[in-house]
Amino acid sequence: MTARTIQQLFDLTGKTALVTGGSRGLGLQMAHALGEAGARIMLSSRKAEDLEQACAELQAAGIDARWVAADCAKDAEITRLADETLQRMGDVDILVNNAGAAWGAPAEDHPVDAWDKVMNLNVRGYFLLSQAIAKKSMIARRSGRIINIASIAGLGGNPEGMNTIAYNTSKGAVINFTRTLGAEWGKYNINVNAICPGFFPSKMTAGTLKALGEERLAAGAPLKRLGDDEDLKGLCVLFASDAGKHITGQWLAVDGGVSVVTGG
Repeated sequence: MTARTIQQLFDLTGKTALVTGGSRGLGLQMAHALGEAGARIMLSSRKAEDLEQACAELQAAGIDARWVAADCAKDAEITRLADETLQRMGDVDILVNNAGAAWGAPAEDHPVDAWDKVMNLNVRGYFLLSQAIAKKSMIARRSGRIINIASIAGLGGNPEGMNTIAYNTSKGAVINFTRTLGAEWGKYNINVNAICPGFFPSKMTAGTLKALGEERLAAGAPLKRLGDDEDLKGLCVLFASDAGKHITGQWLAVDGGVSVVTGG
């Protein structure tokens, strides 16, 4: 076999990707990356209006994109999302589990229904959608890429003033879900990897950034910056493409170095 060029290895032409939580923020950034590499994109989130806008943005960039509104915290919606995606797009080659929720409250007062909301979307939803897409599309073809969006919150505790026990717990679970699924589904040639973003300005992190201050958070990163609109693109395409075909069960932090600093 002649080794392919780097351009060929990263090329996603002819591939189909499903991106949950894809209407804004990190999900939309990754949808852009996969589309720019040649993949056709199915976006999902809860709100049709947001999805229409995001799809128009992708299409304006020359990307083949469409959308399905679905709530990945609900079993029936997950099944519908998988079925409708397969019906409209054909087989799914790349699944990006990105839809997520966070909740801020001191651990001793954290509402149990908020705990369940975070866990159901961030962990159970990833499991159920991965299961559905694998059973209906990836396993039989012996081919697939699953990219789980975890967080540096899954690697440890928080700076003072950031009380997100359920979120941190859920993202720790996503990392080991990734390892375990990667180990089990390797025999089907399904690669499962996780990305652990640090602080990126987005609707979801707006409250934290305001509370802790963007300058303070950037100062805590060795690279002295927050993530931007292109910082997840390269890793996403690596995990999705043949350039990353020998990588599975792994996680990588994209956080400006925040997670390597110890001792406060």
